[in-house]
Amino acid sequence: MKVLITCIFAAIAGIGFIKIPATQPAPKAHSYNAKKVIVYTTAEGTRYRISATDTLTFSPMDQPVETQVCVFVDPGKQFQKVIGFGGAITDAAAETFYKLPEATRQELLDAYYNPTKGIGYTMGRTNINSCDFSSDSYTYVANNDSSLSTFSIAHDKTYKMPLIKAAAKATGNKLHLFVSPWSPPAWMKDNNSMVEGGHLKNNFRKAWAQYYVKFIKAYEADGIPVWGLTVQNEPMARQTWESCIYSAEAERDFVKGYLGPALQRSGLGDKKLIIWDHNRDLLYQRASTVLDDPEAAKYVWGIGYHWYETWTGSGMEFLNEQRVHEAYPNKYLMFTEGCIEKFSYDRINDWSLGERYGHSLINDFNNGTVAWTDWNILLDEKGGPNHVGNFCFAPIHADTRTGKLLCTNSYYYLGQFSKFVHPGARRIISSSNRDQLETTAFENQDGSLAVIVMNPTNKAIQYHLWIHGAATQLVSLPHSIATMVIDK
Repeated sequence: MKVLITCIFAAIAGIGFIKIPATQPAPKAHSYNAKKVIVYTTAEGTRYRISATDTLTFSPMDQPVETQVCVFVDPGKQFQKVIGFGGAITDAAAETFYKLPEATRQELLDAYYNPTKGIGYTMGRTNINSCDFSSDSYTYVANNDSSLSTFSIAHDKTYKMPLIKAAAKATGNKLHLFVSPWSPPAWMKDNNSMVEGGHLKNNFRKAWAQYYVKFIKAYEADGIPVWGLTVQNEPMARQTWESCIYSAEAERDFVKGYLGPALQRSGLGDKKLIIWDHNRDLLYQRASTVLDDPEAAKYVWGIGYHWYETWTGSGMEFLNEQRVHEAYPNKYLMFTEGCIEKFSYDRINDWSLGERYGHSLINDFNNGTVAWTDWNILLDEKGGPNHVGNFCFAPIHADTRTGKLLCTNSYYYLGQFSKFVHPGARRIISSSNRDQLETTAFENQDGSLAVIVMNPTNKAIQYHLWIHGAATQLVSLPHSIATMVIDK
């Protein structure tokens, strides 16, 4: 069995953003001469974990030749605005959190939500009713209570809500929380079960829409603002855990006839309503079916998606995001869930875990995504708790036997984005002339640039970072990801 490595949060402590005036002149030739670049690196086979590894300076560089490896950045071409990064606060995450010593709990909060000591998360997700990452199945109402008069969120007040509040406090109350149901109560469904798929009965669509309203209002009355909601987690998946099937037409009709109007009538029309919340493979079909109906589209803020289609044999289908973005430019794309499945304690140090995150993040943002939310922020040493044995990886695991945190490199790969790309940043052009280097880039509101370059190969690659006739030379280490923060 491999020796586990505890989280190296000291490696990222004290790293801050360069303060830059907000207004800047338009880019011109050689305008980046003498500008400084601070390089932050995470790399296999080293101790680099979001570590400041170099400070470089731009100097003039004319037309590159074909033999020179380059990453070309153009801050003058700007695209979508970034909302933020985060992870899900499930029952499993919260139950595990409260099994830890108080000092370790604070370590976890700092690691995720503190922008200086940690990686600056500002997004979160939680479940309405139970999900697979709950210790058991539960709802908030008594059986057959279609009036919802017994509705109560008392279940969530033991673990989940206290952790959400602690996370929000750690962000300086800047947490954007969205909520998702895995299944309506069993008696609302045609299979009379919360698991194994089934469908919402037509005669309970009104009551189920009101259920979301009651949940959001109850959370907000208890001091937890809700930023948005998804209609249904994975609406085309019949799972052994909580699940419910909606065709595209069924989701469209539920949104326009029930959920959208219920939110509006209840004063919750400002909540970001997100459709789909499933894999990229059917992304366009789902988006077009719902958004081509004006009565449904008027309630929809955006389209959420996951990455699990890769495990079923297809690719990661990033171009489906681009197609949706091209067809519906006024709606927003959001990565709402992803994790590495089939947890194994022996794989905690497997470097491929983080590289999957890096590959997805780079391509998702390059194809129009505005926010990226991981699955569980924390799981135990078994990859749970999970009431159906669907054990998975999280970026950070807790060994509840020792009270210590265990990091996968996914945490650091995520941090290479979330720490340096602030909410409100704009994606800009970053183009590599070699497919061995994957890249994306952003301009923050303070004027600084964050250029991210990932090298998933076994070889070190020397390259030039080139902006408007000025460049600096770097080496991308094997199996590494680096963020270059550039003074502008």
